[in-house]
Amino acid sequence: MVGSRTATALAGLIGSVLVSALIYYYTGSLLFFLFVPFVPFLFGAGESETTPERPLKTCPRCDFETRSEEFDYCPRDGSPLHEEREN
Repeated sequence: MVGSRTATALAGLIGSVLVSALIYYYTGSLLFFLFVPFVPFLFGAGESETTPERPLKTCPRCDFETRSEEFDYCPRDGSPLHEEREN
């Protein structure tokens, strides 16, 4: 079984190739056929790689860890979370 991200990528690729094939059939232009499969790369699909990693927050009592900004207190015992600075 493939993951949801892989299935979405495959569906997008198949869809863009089908659209490209239809446009080639009606216009005879191969340029569009070569361009459409790369559209996801042009619109910033790799942006998540450039975002900085959030600091790790840990609970001193139960070792709960998160990088989410939503948590200031431990959901297990209510203790304030401490940010660990990475060197």
